[in-house]
Amino acid sequence: MAMSAAEIEALIKAAFPDARVTIEDLAGDGDHYAATVISEAFRGRSRVQQHQLVYAALQGRMGGALHALALQTSAPPQ
Repeated sequence: MAMSAAEIEALIKAAFPDARVTIEDLAGDGDHYAATVISEAFRGRSRVQQHQLVYAALQGRMGGALHALALQTSAPPQ
């Protein structure tokens, strides 16, 4: 079962309430998304750590309900 962009955004916002989140359905199939997530929680963390935090926020749905997610993460400008 595919996930909607709204579901992905809600999970990310639940984990990072301050986040600015943009979700794009890349193939129109509800299975392949790109997400941009900007949150203070990412400050001082490596890109890998940032992505791990987002994957954790998705609560195990990666590889199941959510097939592919291209991530762009960063902390907000100071």
